[in-house]
Order: sequence, then C-alpha cells, then structure tokens
Amino acid sequence: MSGERTILLVDDHAIVCEGYRSLLQKQPGLRVAGSAGDAGEAYRLFKSLRPDLVIMDLTMPGMGGIEGIGRIRAWDPAARILVLTMHESAAFAVQAFRAGARGYVTKSSPPQALVQAAFEVLAGRTALSPDIDHALALSRLSGQPAAAEILSPREFEILRMLLDGRSADEIAAALYLSPKTVANTRTLIRGKLGVGSDIALMRLAMAQGLLRN
Repeated sequence: MSGERTILLVDDHAIVCEGYRSLLQKQPGLRVAGSAGDAGEAYRLFKSLRPDLVIMDLTMPGMGGIEGIGRIRAWDPAARILVLTMHESAAFAVQAFRAGARGYVTKSSPPQALVQAAFEVLAGRTALSPDIDHALALSRLSGQPAAAEILSPREFEILRMLLDGRSADEIAAALYLSPKTVANTRTLIRGKLGVGSDIALMRLAMAQGLLRN
C-alpha cells in the first residue's frame, strides 16, 4: 500500500502486543512491521526494519524502555518513538522525553488515545494522554526536586532496575555495562538524591511514585 507508515511494537506481553497490533492495523495507512519483547531486541529490529514509528513499553525484562529509547535515538536522531506504559508517574514521562521519546500514553487510556497519539507523533508533534498531562502539571506545581529532574536517563534506568530487585550483575548484563560501572552509578545516584542507604532510596522512590503500581 502506497504511503503506508510502518510501526515497531515493543512489549514483553505477547497477548497485549497482539491486541495493539490488531488495533493499529485497522487504521488506514498503518502497518505493524514487527514486534520485540525487550528494548535490546527492539534496537536490533529498528536498524533492520527502519520503521516510521516505534511504540515502546518502559518496564521489560533485560534492557528497559528508557535505555532503549536513548540507544535508538543515538543511532537515528530522527527516530519517532511513542511510549505506551502502565507507569502513570510524571517522573517516567520526564525521563522518557529526555531520552528522546515524542509521545507518552498510559495503558489505562482508551484505545483511541493510542491511535491518536500514533498519528500525532508520526506527524512530528508531541502527544500526551490526558492523565500524564495532568500528572506533569501537578509535578511542576509541587516545587519539590524530583529524581526525574536530577538523574540522567541512564541513571534513572539503573535506579528503576535496582528498585525491581535486580543485582548489579543482572543490570550490567542487561545494559551491556561492567558490574563496576553499575556499582559506581548506584553510588552516584545515592549522592545525587541525598540518601545514604538502600532503605532511604526505597522510601524516596515510594514518595515519588517510582515503584510499580
């Protein structure tokens, strides 16, 4: 089909992924060219498929979405990436955009919100689901320094993985880093956030909505 725009879906839940594939392929001019179960696979597929749009989850086994967004955008600065995630925290949206995403939709949004956001990002515009737009507005009003503002996308991704209970070795393997680099980054994260222990880090994460819902 002439003028067809291709999409790469990235989500580790196969049934969920198939549901989104069905929804998107019903839209005129859209075709799902491939799917990936983690961000590392998505990066490899992006280079071979060269899709017009990537729709990326954030929390997946192995490499997470924020790291994946950064790697794809480093390889192709023009890549258009839309986040589709369960995370309704402003912190995740801020970090996704800092990594290079152009849209952010939560999985609790109506299906039409995803479709509309896909067309918006394909047109070169920014897209936000209403709940995230509201969360970002509230976070700006709070005036409290947030991890999302202080940490780099790489540091935020490592923090997220630490909060998921992953070891330094597991994180290093997922992100293709050395365990020493991960350990040093963990120390740097604590310093930036002004906490001295993992317990204090967990409390801060809970207060800022960084843990899984």
